[in-house]
Amino acid sequence: MVATATGGACRRNPPLTGPRPGSAGAAAEDRGLAWLQAQGLRLVERNFRCRVGEIDLVMRDGATTVFVEVRLRSAPGFGSAAETVSWAKQRRLSAAARHYLQRHPDAARRPCRFDVLAITGERIDWIENAFDAS
Repeated sequence: MVATATGGACRRNPPLTGPRPGSAGAAAEDRGLAWLQAQGLRLVERNFRCRVGEIDLVMRDGATTVFVEVRLRSAPGFGSAAETVSWAKQRRLSAAARHYLQRHPDAARRPCRFDVLAITGERIDWIENAFDAS
């Protein structure tokens, strides 16, 4: 565990949290990662966790640091996967990104954005700059 400048504690890949290997969530993250890499993004870190939240994928798109939330819905009957990224979830992602940037000053000097990769059945929707963290 590492203390941050704001007094919070962050971990990288702690055991027994997040999607379990072999789970639908882990499979969706694997599929999303492969898809984004095929689009030219480069993986920086996976499952960055801290006391305020988790970022599924931290990637680079050219000079831009991209914080990616992967969402999964097996069917669109109750709305799309993208619709499940609530205002509260956006706040948690923003807070986790601030922790990440405090720990990685090189990333803090780059432009950043929040993307959502919505997987609904076999369909993948990539929503670049899905929300503003301010």
